[in-house]
Formats: sequence, C-alpha cells, structure tokens
Amino acid sequence: MTVPQQPIQCRPGCGACCIAPSISSPIPGMPNGKPAGVRCVQLDERDGCKIFGRPERPAVCGGLQPASDMCGESRAHAMFFLSELERLTA
Repeated sequence: MTVPQQPIQCRPGCGACCIAPSISSPIPGMPNGKPAGVRCVQLDERDGCKIFGRPERPAVCGGLQPASDMCGESRAHAMFFLSELERLTA
C-alpha cells in the first residue's frame, strides 16, 4: 500500500522546479517554453516565481507541488530528483 505524501512548503531560495525540468508551454518571456536545466526567466534573484498565482503561469508549474521525496533535505537533492525524472520521462 502506498501512503500519500503530505504537502510541504517550498524551500526558500531553491527554485529547482523552475530550473531542472523542461516546460513545453509558453512562459511570459519564454514563448517557446524552456529546456531542462535552463533557469526560467520568471525566477527572481531570490529564486521565487515572479508570476506565482497569476493566470499567465503555465498550468504545469501549478501542477508540480512540493513533496518530501522530490524536495528532500536540500536544493541539491531536489535538482537531482527533478533532473533524473526529466531524464526518465524524455
């Protein structure tokens, strides 16, 4: 039996979910989306999303919710996890 994960809060200053995965839908400032490993132009200097909660934010971004297995205990863990997920689903 799989135990559902409890939602967690984003780690301040992480931004891994806005760097590691590719995004195929348009992002303001990136009309063709972004490739994996490329920093989203909507990340601010503190690695926060400038368009969080706004309608122009891609649906895929809102659908990716922080979880303990994805985020782990560090930004490095999150980058590795998301990069590996990107590789496995490419």
